[in-house]
Amino acid sequence: MEIIIEISPGASGDHPDHRKLSGEKILIGRSPDCALVIAETRVSRQHAEIFKRNGSAWIRDLESANGTLVNGRKIAPEAEIKTGDEIRIGSRILKVLAAPAGKAATPPPPPPAETGPPPAPGLDHAGAAALRENLHRQLIEQLNLKRMDFGKEPSAEIRARTREVLEKILEEVRDSIPPGLSREKLAKEVLDEALGLGPLEDLLDDPEITEVMVNKKDQIYVEKRGKLFLSGQRFSSDRAVLNVIERIVSPLGRRIDESSPMVDARLKDGSRVNAIIPPLAIQGPTLTIRKFSKDPIGIEDLVRFGSLTREMGEFLRLAVHHRKNIIISGGTGSGKTTLLNVLSAFIPPGERIVTIEDAAELRLPQEHVISLEARPPNIEGKGAVTIRDLVKNALRMRPDRIVVGECRGGEALDMLQAMNTGHDGSLTTGHANSPRDIIARLETMVLMSGMELPVRAIREQISSAIDLVIQQSRFRDGTRKVTHVTEVQGMEGEIITLQDIFVFKPKGYDPEGKVLGEMAATGFIPRFIEELREQGENIPIEIFRPQNA
Repeated sequence: MEIIIEISPGASGDHPDHRKLSGEKILIGRSPDCALVIAETRVSRQHAEIFKRNGSAWIRDLESANGTLVNGRKIAPEAEIKTGDEIRIGSRILKVLAAPAGKAATPPPPPPAETGPPPAPGLDHAGAAALRENLHRQLIEQLNLKRMDFGKEPSAEIRARTREVLEKILEEVRDSIPPGLSREKLAKEVLDEALGLGPLEDLLDDPEITEVMVNKKDQIYVEKRGKLFLSGQRFSSDRAVLNVIERIVSPLGRRIDESSPMVDARLKDGSRVNAIIPPLAIQGPTLTIRKFSKDPIGIEDLVRFGSLTREMGEFLRLAVHHRKNIIISGGTGSGKTTLLNVLSAFIPPGERIVTIEDAAELRLPQEHVISLEARPPNIEGKGAVTIRDLVKNALRMRPDRIVVGECRGGEALDMLQAMNTGHDGSLTTGHANSPRDIIARLETMVLMSGMELPVRAIREQISSAIDLVIQQSRFRDGTRKVTHVTEVQGMEGEIITLQDIFVFKPKGYDPEGKVLGEMAATGFIPRFIEELREQGENIPIEIFRPQNA
């Protein structure tokens, strides 16, 4: 058996490599003994094999760690391959230029595999992506989309005018449209790329997808049910990705170019966006979108998801309502902002709230909310407004509560001072792996303010300002849980003392990979419970009692 493939270049390669492979079985993997060696850590030693069955070429995954994809779908465990197909192993794409084709017997149906959204119809067709790119280029040439006034002209009218021009182009190239490729679908893809967010439109409309990650023009991953999948969607070119990024950031008064190759932004629905382009992004423009839930998540949803217990939720509601200062700690993607949104909803409606963020994404249900957003420098490197600037300004706005999306630097000092000078009940988040770690990080962030303060003075500020630390974690199965609710008790000598109130105790994983464990009270009763009782709250002590007590 002979098969000819084109191998996409690796990180150091400039040109694709064409290779003719032959043999009864063609082994692919990291091992030097393989017929095709792909020297990457994500590739298993013997990753996959190509073999012949009933005159056709087939590929079988050899129980590799990261799987084998054919045309964007993970095979389970084998699939027939034909001329024009694309095989992904590690970061390499093997495009089949010539393969034997025969009348293959119908193989037994593979067992159902957990996959992400199906690839876009038509894109498995050889040449479909190139056709779409050609249509997009002709559309741009005939209709100068950049000169259209998107701010004044209704988007429906723009889309109708653009569709009219596109239909004429499609009519001219109708003979080159491959059989089986839907003309209507092709038109939608080109219009989405020209006027909207291209192949991201369908992904953002999927309620089960929580994050979209464009690694490069033809590699778009999504997070679904807490796990990552290759979507099968793709852009026609790097320029198309850049157009989408510019379409997102321009209405916000932000820019992205070689002098400013990174940007944070948001979509109209509040979804968080980060983009980075060459020369920093070597493989091409990169885009990450953290989707915002169309239906705001509440505390009952977190209980239903298993993120916390009903007792924990009630305790946190009381803590927020009675103006306890709270910091939510956790890693990237652990759900800190979601929890911050949920807790902020417990602030009484009569209070004046000022929210401060890098890219505004908090959505509070109260009416009396002022949202402030940081601003990056302009093209001359001037005009930046930092989180710290906004925290200082917020203190002059007579806030009852200050909610900071995330503390990363010197603004931590201003936040602590606000908490200690009459702005009780403020909330913020920070990156750390445990309650003790976030206390240490706060010390570091205060030092970043430029104020030369003794370590003891910093620790006294922290211990008197912060009442509770909530630790949020994301587990291997994709679930997000509150693992610690911890009270900051004060100082003992030079050390800030902490006491866990509720903890999640993991007990391994079940055969399906789901984390096992229980959330339980430690038996410790918070020091401020008596204060809440004096204010008329009837708090049952039983919620703090360990289950085995």
